[in-house]
Amino acid sequence: YLPSEYEQKSDAKFPLVLFLHGAGERGDDLEKVLKHGPPKLVATQDFPAIIVSPQCPANDRWNSGLLSELLTQVEQQYRVDPDRIYVTGLSMGGYGTWNLIVAQPNRFAAAAPICGGGPVAEAAKIKDLPIWVFHGTDDKAVPFSASEKMVEALKAAGSQVKFTSYPGVGHDSWTATYDNPQFWAWLFEQKRSTK
Repeated sequence: YLPSEYEQKSDAKFPLVLFLHGAGERGDDLEKVLKHGPPKLVATQDFPAIIVSPQCPANDRWNSGLLSELLTQVEQQYRVDPDRIYVTGLSMGGYGTWNLIVAQPNRFAAAAPICGGGPVAEAAKIKDLPIWVFHGTDDKAVPFSASEKMVEALKAAGSQVKFTSYPGVGHDSWTATYDNPQFWAWLFEQKRSTK
């Protein structure tokens, strides 16, 4: 997805949002990717960012190396602001988000893993990255503790991580998150620090 201003502002660079879908949207039918999150939202509203929504093959998981190559390719083909690259994903895509930022902690301006878990032992690598985590307390597919453990490990490492838990909510903690204008405002405010 390209923002409506992309063609008009031919010398401008744009933020990029990488969206990683969940296990249910894997395969080779691209229509499945439009089911949730940013790909669903852009059908009815204009976004100020380039949105990249790859599809994971059936029976596969998100691969950080391949995602990194995809991002590099997109950066070469489109006018991407390298200091405003964001990653978010839900369920399997939440795990993919955690793994990708741990693999490339300096590439992103912010991350928003939703109902996923990550490599707790490597949390210190991403302590300086702005991260907002979301999870429903009654999630039966991915335990709430998967996010909780990552947040605890990040805080122990000195991170300013934000954590939104949805009391009584099951696996779908992404609809409320992606429908929240405050979430998008926060995301687009973040810039990669060049320290």
